[in-house]
Amino acid sequence: MLPYASQRYTVTAALPYANGPIHIGHIAGAYLPAAIYADYLRMRGHEVAFICGSDEGGVPILLKARKEGVSPQVVIDRYHQRNKAAFERLGITFDIFHRTSSQRHHQIAADFFKTLHSKGILQAKSSKELYDKEAGLFLADRYVEGHCPHCNFAKAYGDQCESCGRSLDTTELISPRSTLTGSVPIERATKHWYFPLDRYADQLTEWISSKEKVWRSNAYGQCQSWLSQGLRARAITRDLNWGVPVPLQESNGKVLYVWFEAPIGYISATQAWAAKVGKDWRPFWQDKETKLIHFVGKDNIVFHCILFPAMLKAHGGYILPDYVAANEFMTLEGEKISTSRDHAVWIEDLLDQYPNQIDLLRYILCINAPEGKDSDFRWADLKERNNRELVAILGNFIHRVWAMIHNYEGGSVPRPDTLTASDKALIDAIGALPPKIGKAIES
Repeated sequence: MLPYASQRYTVTAALPYANGPIHIGHIAGAYLPAAIYADYLRMRGHEVAFICGSDEGGVPILLKARKEGVSPQVVIDRYHQRNKAAFERLGITFDIFHRTSSQRHHQIAADFFKTLHSKGILQAKSSKELYDKEAGLFLADRYVEGHCPHCNFAKAYGDQCESCGRSLDTTELISPRSTLTGSVPIERATKHWYFPLDRYADQLTEWISSKEKVWRSNAYGQCQSWLSQGLRARAITRDLNWGVPVPLQESNGKVLYVWFEAPIGYISATQAWAAKVGKDWRPFWQDKETKLIHFVGKDNIVFHCILFPAMLKAHGGYILPDYVAANEFMTLEGEKISTSRDHAVWIEDLLDQYPNQIDLLRYILCINAPEGKDSDFRWADLKERNNRELVAILGNFIHRVWAMIHNYEGGSVPRPDTLTASDKALIDAIGALPPKIGKAIES
């Protein structure tokens, strides 16, 4: 046993977007590491709330529904159930897999907004934004591409240039075009509410600096890059008819932006779980003794290390994450996983292809998890690792021990008083391993 008392943990895994199935990159990058960690904490006797759920708002779901000729509800119901079932089949043990389309979540997210609004924190501003006439939509960040005004990279998104890393607004892009229709968008006036992220720059800088020797270098480095560029106010509402309605009379036809509303889903899911099992949810989010741990992919670092912590600070009363376990990406046969090109291994298909071999799949995805750098999934590796590591090494070791007990000890494990000094030394060495393994898992 490790030398410390029982501790309370809130462990979250990034909310999967409910417009498609999950693939091996998702599992290896966030969900399996989170599950291993949560299971370990439970085995140690800690109090754990392992939280996840479907992210069910935003434009991609609308577009998926429009393409299929169905309602958005049909889309989210389908993928929520499919992804939930896939997690369960893979032995990933969430305490709750909730939904951001639930009435509970809508109410909690709206209340969060109203608290910030009543404190006078939010800023209402009218501005001109890019509008796609063909799609009939205002274009959010990732639905606009153009030349970066800083480095001239030709495929910069409306929120960030992936070449130079600068944060952007859609209207800053040079020669913008809609990624939905390929058309040139027009500017149209609209009113939105903004979260003054810049107001929390000093507090965030101090807090993130304290994590330099704690967090992984990818999370710490990306945060420092954002902070060095200077933080700016970000819109937390958008013109859309799908999502959490903005709870103000003058906000007809507007919903909370998914980047703002989705992480509140961790809190609403915790409240739903606590109500179901008869617990008080507040210690899991408001007790300073609780450790809050997020598991995410590297594309979610800024949201969990800067944006969400700033929101929690502004609201007041909430703890900030102790650790954000941000993994890199997994590629497939040397190429980037692409859901649009169907270059992916969907976890449902993998489970169907290897029925009753969950431990094999978990082992392969775990040992190849992209923790320190991008990793690559290859079908040949799956077979080779199974045959060499699980069968030839582990399986052969177990078989030899079993055979020796039967051949030399009559099928019974030797009594302690018959052990030799070398036997006892070996047993002592094995007994010293669990604390080392535990510390490795924790770090």
